Amino acid sequence: MGCSNDDNDNVDSNSIANQANNKQPLGSSANDLLSDTNFSSITVEIVSVEGFEPTAAALSGFTQFLEDRLFKPEGITITQRSVVSSGKAPFSIEEIVEIENDTRTLFNEEDDIAVYIYFADGSREDDNGDEQITLGSAYLNTSIVIYEDTLRNLTTNFNAPSLSTIENATLNHEFVHLLGLVNIGTPLQSDHEDEEESNHCNVVGCLMQSAIQFGNGVMGINNVPELDPLCIADLQANGGK
Repeated sequence: MGCSNDDNDNVDSNSIANQANNKQPLGSSANDLLSDTNFSSITVEIVSVEGFEPTAAALSGFTQFLEDRLFKPEGITITQRSVVSSGKAPFSIEEIVEIENDTRTLFNEEDDIAVYIYFADGSREDDNGDEQITLGSAYLNTSIVIYEDTLRNLTTNFNAPSLSTIENATLNHEFVHLLGLVNIGTPLQSDHEDEEESNHCNVVGCLMQSAIQFGNGVMGINNVPELDPLCIADLQANGGK
């Protein structure tokens, strides 16, 4: 076994740098996502396991949410494609990172910042029944996983909202973590971080309450929760709308 030095000649050094820029700590690209200072457009690459694609209604609501919060004068682009199952469910976050490495194709390019969202055909491995059910996770500066199988299972419960509502709420919630809330790269303008659930909002009914992320906060809702004024003030102070 060996390696070839010729491989290095076939790799664009700018591409290597861009991939590294998309694999930084959560919240570190908050200003780049919110403002047009360094990136005037954004491309969201949605990769779904076959049969676990998000609903059109959820994507429509998610796109509108991005338009309401981000300064991207050159536009917001959503791309979609499906891939075969990895067969690794339930997932550790390390396995999700491996899947991203295998399936992600879009990275920051010139004035366009790229975000990767994976719709998984299983649950997070440390879920423990009704006590904690994880709907999604933002795990790097431009990376999100949505546990679509978990979302679909939730819709079978009594008084559950529609699948599109759960998907939309989860997408919005996790993307706002990329935007640096709560207190993850976007500075607090007021004291509204939950003392018991760090990086979440303590305002009742806010999209960024921790209950949304873990499932028990979506039961019984009819509409996608919105950001409260305190969260919006944080985003606006860091370059957002």
